[in-house]
Amino acid sequence: MTKYIFVTGGVVSGIGKGISAASLGRLLKCRGYRVTSQKLDPYINVDPGTMSPLQHGEVYVTNDGLEADLDLGHYERFIDEDLHQYSNLTTGKVYSNVINKEREGKYLGQTVQVIPHITDEIKHFIYQAGKHANADFVITEIGGTTGDIESLPFLEAIRQVRLEVGQENCLFIHVTYIPYLEGSREFKSKPTQHSVKELRSYGINPDIIIARVNHEIPQSVLDKISLFCNVEKECVIENRTLSSLYEVPLMLEKQHLADTICKKLNCEVRPANLTEWENLIDSIHQATDPVHIALVGKYVQLHDAYLSVSEALYHAGFANGADVHIHWIDSEQITPENVEETFKDVTGIIVPGGFGERGIEGMIETARYAYTHKVPYFGICLGMQIMAIYVARDLLGYADANSFEFDETSQHTIIDFMEDQSNDIRKGGTMRLGAYPCSLKQESHIHHCYQKEIIEERHRHRYEFNNAYRFEFEEAGIPIVGTSPDKKLVEAIEAKDHPFFIGVQFHPEFKSRPNNAHPLFKGFVAASKAAKK
Repeated sequence: MTKYIFVTGGVVSGIGKGISAASLGRLLKCRGYRVTSQKLDPYINVDPGTMSPLQHGEVYVTNDGLEADLDLGHYERFIDEDLHQYSNLTTGKVYSNVINKEREGKYLGQTVQVIPHITDEIKHFIYQAGKHANADFVITEIGGTTGDIESLPFLEAIRQVRLEVGQENCLFIHVTYIPYLEGSREFKSKPTQHSVKELRSYGINPDIIIARVNHEIPQSVLDKISLFCNVEKECVIENRTLSSLYEVPLMLEKQHLADTICKKLNCEVRPANLTEWENLIDSIHQATDPVHIALVGKYVQLHDAYLSVSEALYHAGFANGADVHIHWIDSEQITPENVEETFKDVTGIIVPGGFGERGIEGMIETARYAYTHKVPYFGICLGMQIMAIYVARDLLGYADANSFEFDETSQHTIIDFMEDQSNDIRKGGTMRLGAYPCSLKQESHIHHCYQKEIIEERHRHRYEFNNAYRFEFEEAGIPIVGTSPDKKLVEAIEAKDHPFFIGVQFHPEFKSRPNNAHPLFKGFVAASKAAKK
């Protein structure tokens, strides 16, 4: 029977529930178990697709087109499994589904209530995750912090799951923060005690407590947590802040977290094959050659807005023996007057995705600088569209060239709606979402990176390259090097006489893994490393 592991958080938010859950998934997978992960988010948005990246961070996209919380990126990077439509659930989606069923008469006239209808919807989603992935373990993170009013239906639902599947098939992990007071030089366990007390008031007794700390915690403090929270000593696990988040699985393995869980859930305690992960950590420690890359965007005030991009850059650094240093550049601040000074210390420039016209001219100036100075440039989604606008303005001579998204009056909309598209649509979930195939042009730079003729990458965009300009781009030395298999949609462009000037309409960052860097990012970092010599 599928085993269900629920990860809750206490004391404060942002303490690393997602990394703890992802690391556990890796440890179980290294024991030969089939693992899938999911995140239950208490906010009322149906999904994060329409939320500001400055408020929520990036929107992660799965192969099947789910717009999801950024924690799913951590799950995929750690367990190296493609997640799916049952991997992220929000309060908004729960209530939307229940209300739709009520309107369709599916509750046969019942009074619709939080219990059982809302909790049943949540439980159905949890169970479907295991069935969809045919998983031995479903690891579910509950968003927010214990005590938040928004999380109550989710906590009630997982309480019911344990009642339904039995204690031998369900386990609760509580991740809490242990503050260290500099004045008295001591760790304080009282916030954890209060958090566990709050969790128990909802009928949930944690089986394991993961203590998040910035420094090594004395065993006496862990023992105190064990005593006051009624958890065995071996079930109080330290999760200390490390130099790399990818070291966390090995730290938890030393404390026998996965073995303890297997024992509690009556599973075979199998030996773990962590050779691949240990080799990854070695490559991280050996990546010492500094490479400075500018990430130019409109949401750089919150680095989580580009989380998968930054992680993919680090992965490519591991593969190239490079210690990647990211320079976070606000595109709104870039002008023709300061562009030289802005990029004087970098040897590579990446422009990732985004929406809206704010900061666009600074990005175009960035593409101009990269092209004319032969600096490696990698444009993703919006970054490719920016590259195309620059080419149309400077190489084709269309001074008003733009995207229809930014200027509907332009006579040269290089990026536009295609024939079957229009602006008369709702904003949520209406873009080209999920994985689509792409055919690559042989002997192109991008083909050299992939070493494949057909690839499949994830998309999240609404506007497309205007096919009316294909021939002019080819004539200007910017060939179309990637298209949909039917040739109708442009997916990638590049410059012929440039060390690396590539733009792709898709989001390759979502498929990068720490132990298997994405080929485009690997090629970009390699070019950026070579450019400094």
